[in-house]
Amino acid sequence: MNTSVSPEGSIPRHVAIVMDGNGRWARKRFMPRIFGHKYGMETVVRVIDHCQARGVEYLTVYAFSSENWKRPEDEVSGLMNLVLVGISKYLAKLASRGVRIHVAGDRSKVSERVRQAWNEAEERTRHNTGLHVTVAFNYGGRWDIVQACQRALAEGVAPEALTEEALSRHMALAYAPDPDLFIRTGGEVRVSNFLLWQLAYAELYFTDCLWPDFDEAELDKAFADFARRDRRFGGVKQAQAPEQSA
Repeated sequence: MNTSVSPEGSIPRHVAIVMDGNGRWARKRFMPRIFGHKYGMETVVRVIDHCQARGVEYLTVYAFSSENWKRPEDEVSGLMNLVLVGISKYLAKLASRGVRIHVAGDRSKVSERVRQAWNEAEERTRHNTGLHVTVAFNYGGRWDIVQACQRALAEGVAPEALTEEALSRHMALAYAPDPDLFIRTGGEVRVSNFLLWQLAYAELYFTDCLWPDFDEAELDKAFADFARRDRRFGGVKQAQAPEQSA
């Protein structure tokens, strides 16, 4: 594990990942799609470990979108079961390493068993101060904006008081800074309704690497690309004044 200290600004504070390519990875090996998701879950744990080693503070992974209910019933059922398996298998390890787990998304459509597993993971890691890992499950960026508006209105926020800052306080990831780096694996070049509000100034990085193959070296490639970006947030880079001769 690489524990070297990175130069200031070369490592993003918050990384958001669309973990794409699990099904294609499985098909290439003549296996059912769910096996790709199983191996992909192991990749998540490796990425968590490497993010910790590299000094990332927040990691958000897109595990199940609002649109994924359209997938075959057996695949959806398998993904729900993987939630239970993953928490049973990895929660103790992650908790012992100081990871704090959050779940972002609409919990109303998942089973009580899944909700209980999420609650256990969040409660057991609530006081941890290490890497904040958010699992976006049954999440959609449009849903997030709508639910934030609904919560603000329910609290009696007046229309003229509904500023960007006020709405941000009601978003699903209100506890985290906006992502600095967005990564999508699997070769597709789109954000797919993920963190639409929060990705406004994120650096976007796309790779053909399928998610189960996304290892520490691939993550470091993304970090190296991020370190070369010139982030101005809508401003203009100031030219350096010429040196004065003696």
